[in-house]
Amino acid sequence: MDCLITTLPLLLLLSLFASSSAVNFEVQNNCPYTVWAAATPVGGGQQLNQGQSWNINVPRGTAMARIWGRKNCNFDGSGRGGCETGDCGGVLQCTGWGKAPNTLAEFSLNQFNNHDFFDISNIDCFNIPMSFGPTRPGADKCHPVSCTADIVGECLAPLRVAGGCNNACPTFGSPEFCCRPNNVPCNPTDYSRFFKTRCPDAYSYPKDDETSLMSCPGDTTDYRVVFCP
Repeated sequence: MDCLITTLPLLLLLSLFASSSAVNFEVQNNCPYTVWAAATPVGGGQQLNQGQSWNINVPRGTAMARIWGRKNCNFDGSGRGGCETGDCGGVLQCTGWGKAPNTLAEFSLNQFNNHDFFDISNIDCFNIPMSFGPTRPGADKCHPVSCTADIVGECLAPLRVAGGCNNACPTFGSPEFCCRPNNVPCNPTDYSRFFKTRCPDAYSYPKDDETSLMSCPGDTTDYRVVFCP
């Protein structure tokens, strides 16, 4: 199943400002295997062998954006094919979101009070260890976050899928896990705690804002996403 719940609605609510300049996102693959990086709405996709990097210039004011990694992909010369995890409609150059499981780096730039907001999300799924953060960290919540635990190897049996580990919402689809509709009670569960104890920086369920949503003053930094940091 696709990832259905993300933190992006919250980031959209924060959206108030835009700027004409661009922010550089360096995406680096430190994994001992090839990762096919993906980025929307800006970037598309890029094959990254071990040690390779990809730079994406993202316009300030961009909201509801994400970067993720795809594994075990095969594409032909026209950029068509597919991936075991994170596939975005069978194309190398993504224009839509990826299919679960895929660890997400989410961000919105120059939003409420001229701040950038960013996070790593495991709300629905995990496939590749990741770190994400500013290249010039500041005080408070302007610092890198990471999720490097062996979640795939330790995944709970009901959540296991090929190449990754789903969270409870795409697995069971019930309101207490998906926090839908918005008026239903939504609290941590044993499934979300499995992710949170292993990756305390990352979103583990949709209401996990306090410990997972980071921010930096706008126009002060670029960002770096690292697979297998």
